[in-house]
Parts: sequence; structure tokens; C-alpha cells
Amino acid sequence: MRFDGAPAITLTEGLAAAHQAIVGCRLPLALDHGLSRRVAGAALAAPHLVWDVAIGQSTVATHTVVANLFYRGVVFRRAPAIGDTLTTVTEVAGLRQNSRRPGRAPTGLAALRISTTDQEGRPVLDFWRCAMLPLRDGDLDTGHAEDLSAVGAAPGHDELAAVTAGWDLSAHPQGGALSAGDVFEVAGGDVVSSAPELARLTLNVAKVHHDAAAGERLVYGGHTIGIALHQAVRALPSLVTVVGWHGCDHLGPVRENDTLTSTVEVERLDPLPSGTLAHLRSRVRANRSTDVLDWRFAAVLA
Repeated sequence: MRFDGAPAITLTEGLAAAHQAIVGCRLPLALDHGLSRRVAGAALAAPHLVWDVAIGQSTVATHTVVANLFYRGVVFRRAPAIGDTLTTVTEVAGLRQNSRRPGRAPTGLAALRISTTDQEGRPVLDFWRCAMLPLRDGDLDTGHAEDLSAVGAAPGHDELAAVTAGWDLSAHPQGGALSAGDVFEVAGGDVVSSAPELARLTLNVAKVHHDAAAGERLVYGGHTIGIALHQAVRALPSLVTVVGWHGCDHLGPVRENDTLTSTVEVERLDPLPSGTLAHLRSRVRANRSTDVLDWRFAAVLA
């Protein structure tokens, strides 16, 4: 099954500013167009704006979602610029009916393959996500029992390195020496605000993010991830851009007005012809002393 009915979105400065106001952005290339042109040849959009748009466009397939369980295999094929227009196609990659539990509405899981392209048809972003959805007929045995644990191929080194190939990182702010195993406790938290506004901004039509009648309203998962990136850049100011994710698990719900804090761990560092490919892990907690996110991603450092 294929879903391609979401409107295309042009990445504008207004869209970027509204997004930054909600989730934060300290990435130099997204803030300084002159620097971005010197480094990458164009005024780039922030990576978390790009994936929020792609995820939002993909929700045409998951309007009634109960929760999004994970993202896997996220890889940028190119870094889009302000002025580019993004289109997203969502395909069902696997289905599994969940075991019935007393007192709970019956649900199933849908693994989705999501592909985003620009106005020239050039690939921008590929990833998988797994959505939990209510069953339309609670008494029906659908027969869907696919193993979704293997969904989402992890991006390889060459795929990740290709995103910034040819960039001149010499003008980008540099950071201190890093080693695998370094852990940063990011000082200060960020309050979660304007959650429905972010969902509307990115065309996310999942009812659970808008309508409390669909259940206690949940903050969109990309909102939490965006704040995690904002905090990671505070810890690592030489972070140029995110080029992919190894995995992302939502460990608990996030509500508006929660305050999020995070730790960032350097898992591995791979040298590139220009810069370093850093494999990072962000663990995010809410002020309710609850772990809410475990995000493993790859970023290029200057």
C-alpha cells in the first residue's frame, strides 16, 4: 500500500524560523546563510526541520495512530536548501496484529518505509518508522504476524559520509578534542511548548497530537528529538549537521510543559577527508524522572 497524497512543502525562511522557535536550533549552517554558502554552497535548511516535514507528510498513513514506537535507518541523501520543495511517499513495509490485552482496545503495528524527494526528484531522506494503530474491527483476526524487529537497514559509512562530501569545513566553528566514550551532561533543560503548533506546521495530522478526545494528547516524537538535537549542539558546537540515525526509541510519553534534559555520549569517531563522522547517543529524560528517548545518530563534526 502506497500513500502519496500529502501536500508538498517548500522550505522557507518563515517555516525555518517558526520551527526554530519551537524546538530550538544552534546549528551554525542553519543560522548563518553566508557561512552555509561558504561551507556547502547553499543556504541549508536545518536537518530536524527536514525530517519533521517528512514525518509530518507521512502521517497521511497514520491519522489514527496510538503511538509511534521507533524510527530506523534514517539517512540523508542530500542536504536540502531553503527554497527547496519536499515531497514524501509512504509505503507499508510490514504489519503485525498485537496480542489482545484485557481492558485495552485491540491494536496492530504498521512498519512504514518513507522516502522524501525534492522538486528535481532528487532523493533527500529515507527512513522507516513503526506506528501502533487501532484495529477497525476489534473482533477480527487479521492474520498479520510479520516480524518487524528487522525492519530498517542501518545506514553504512559510505552513505553517511556522502552527505557532506565536497563541503569545505575549514570555515565552520571548530571544537575541542573528542574521544569515544566521552559523555556530556547538557546543562539546563528545555520546556516543551507549542506542541500542536509544531504538528500543524509540519503537516502532521495524527489525531493524538491535536485532539484530546482521541486520548490524552501526546507531544509529537520529533518534537522531543528536535530538542535533543538542540541540546546536543550546545554540548558539541562543532556539530555541522546530522547525516543519519542508527535508531530512535521512544521510551515514554512526553506531555506539553514537560522539561527535558539529556546526556550525549560519543560512541565512535570515524575520520573523513574533511571533518569527522561522529556516532552519538542522546538519552533524554523528562522532569517526571522518566526516560523518554534513546536516540542514536550520526553527525559530521568540523
